[in-house]
Amino acid sequence: MELEEEYPIFTPEMKQTHTILIPTMLEIHFQLLIRVFEFYGYHCEVLQSESKKVVEEGLKNVHNDTCYPALLCIGQFMEALKSGRYDPNKTALMLPQTGGGCRASNYIHLLRKALKDTFPQVPVISLNFVGLEKNPRNGWHMTMPMIIRSIYSLIYGDMLQMLYNQCRSYELIKNSSKKCLDKWIRIMSKVLASNHYTNTKKYYKAMLEDFAKIQRSQVPKIKVGIVGEIYVKYSPLGNNHLEDFLISEGCEPVVPSMLEFILYYCLNKIHDAKLYGRKNVATPVYHMIYKMFLEKQKEVVKMMKHHGVFTPPHDFEHLVASVSRYIGLGVNMGEGWLIPAEMGALAESGTENIICTQPFGCLPNHIIAKGMSRAIKEYYPNANIIAIDYDPGATRVNQENRIKLMLANAKAIKGDVSY
Repeated sequence: MELEEEYPIFTPEMKQTHTILIPTMLEIHFQLLIRVFEFYGYHCEVLQSESKKVVEEGLKNVHNDTCYPALLCIGQFMEALKSGRYDPNKTALMLPQTGGGCRASNYIHLLRKALKDTFPQVPVISLNFVGLEKNPRNGWHMTMPMIIRSIYSLIYGDMLQMLYNQCRSYELIKNSSKKCLDKWIRIMSKVLASNHYTNTKKYYKAMLEDFAKIQRSQVPKIKVGIVGEIYVKYSPLGNNHLEDFLISEGCEPVVPSMLEFILYYCLNKIHDAKLYGRKNVATPVYHMIYKMFLEKQKEVVKMMKHHGVFTPPHDFEHLVASVSRYIGLGVNMGEGWLIPAEMGALAESGTENIICTQPFGCLPNHIIAKGMSRAIKEYYPNANIIAIDYDPGATRVNQENRIKLMLANAKAIKGDVSY
């Protein structure tokens, strides 16, 4: 029997009958991303469950040596299927795959193994841009127009995430930032289903002007950068609502953009082609995507600087040039050189307090993040970097107490004796 027959395939017919479940990660971005998928005829839903059963199902179905993001994603899927909220005969699951050395590329096989005995009829879709699963009967097709529109949804998600975080930490009227965010998610959902979604300047300007109207306190707050493994960096489920906790402690969370990771991924493909002589038909495509969205990133930086109210993201080319002081671009397993690059860029721009989120089982993340912290501090002595581990055995109280200690040090340096 051929490999493609060993597990159920998401067929073209299922596009009309099945709901595709997606694990939570980027709260804002994924709301826009599924609108793109719906535009192409797929019905998708992002899972929101954060009950204890998610972790219990993850531990039950995944070996406990497997990394924490895999445990949570698979646990969320199994909890959803067992909850009765979905018909297993009309449900499919979607998992992202990077195609790199990170074990995220192998989550999909662990998920299929978990489904085999309890829900053998449920197909699993691989969300990847590198053709990891080639099957002529597969009903899921990521065409180039679909990939481009999807990346635009992430770009708009980045802008909304930045503006939202820079407003809600200071808002004088409770939930005014959330109302503005929800309004723009509705607007951009419609835009992404139209032919006007590439008109970024128009929508950036309107977003900036709208969020700038929110009444905000002018009292400075301690900025805390969040870096690390991509899932726990962004997922409230993975990091125990880290951003909300920081805001409750009177801080402003600063989260690097998702576009940085996309540019990092493309640049790695381009660099590896040079480093190892791996040029192929996909190499020019990565060049094209990298150049296209590097310009979009520069556009964001330029517009936010011109607007003058909000802090723009780091210029990616400057970030790449700066990281060469610490580490080479060939170190690209998992989040690789991007972690020290983001830590250095945050420290350089005044966000000296940095939390590095590290999931259990993510070896590249632990080695690079912890290994490069000293190098960052040599260039930026005031950098206050702390690594927080996230796994089933780590208690939220312990994590938050360690962060409070970091914040106490930060406030002592600032001379805030009220803490």
